[in-house]
Amino acid sequence: CFLSLQKREISNFDYLMYLNTLAGRSYNDYMQYPVFPWVLADYHSETLNLTDPHTFRDLSKPMGAQTVERKNKFIQRFKEVEKSEGDLSAQCHYCTHYSSAIIVASYLVRMEPFTQTFCSLQGGSFDVADRMFHSVKSTWESASRDNMSDVRELTPEFFYLPEFLTNANHFELGCMQDGTVLGDVQLPPWADGDPHKFILLHRQALESDYVSAHLHRWIDLIFGHKQHGSAAVEAVNTYHPYFYGDKMDLNNIKDPLIKSTILGFISNFGQIPKQV
Repeated sequence: CFLSLQKREISNFDYLMYLNTLAGRSYNDYMQYPVFPWVLADYHSETLNLTDPHTFRDLSKPMGAQTVERKNKFIQRFKEVEKSEGDLSAQCHYCTHYSSAIIVASYLVRMEPFTQTFCSLQGGSFDVADRMFHSVKSTWESASRDNMSDVRELTPEFFYLPEFLTNANHFELGCMQDGTVLGDVQLPPWADGDPHKFILLHRQALESDYVSAHLHRWIDLIFGHKQHGSAAVEAVNTYHPYFYGDKMDLNNIKDPLIKSTILGFISNFGQIPKQV
């Protein structure tokens, strides 16, 4: 399959779906939903230039290391926390995950059944409007730069499904502090307010020469050898031990409180894909 990718016999999208399937990710499980990368870093230009490397996200680094300042903060966190088995403050770079049920549902909240899923995960109602997914640009800035608890990646729908970007069901999603009423997702200027154009250009970005040349670096982080161990530490790519569900032998944990805590942690905050 990798040779087919190199020969351009299959698309980058199809290859990523293939890897997600191999790693146990599925549309049928919000906790292990297919994970796709942010591929762009330009959400402000009027025109998208897919021949300029600066247009793209650095695929060799996880979301927590997209800026030097943020990367250094996570490295400092890793150094400050002592290893402590069974402790929620265990040594890692990130205590949140790049894909979880709530992240998936928040992205797709304008469509059923994700609307009901999101509300049920939020205790029966929508979240505070300012925390809802409302802008591609502000979500990128949060996940790549501004919010130390946000390292989320994307879902496959960002590359083929314009409907999730519109509030066609007219859900009352609330009003932000600046008075903005939440409706359709705010798109980058280069999309001209058209969800179909956003999906078209975003898919072209995924299939671009730049992404094709660098996608394997992101795959190493999410599905490959930089997923855990010393390579992950060097790549600033370690997550809380509870996220590595397949690496933990729950049968050997005798304390029911610790076991239920781990299961709840995995359920609520996400799980590292199986290594492929």
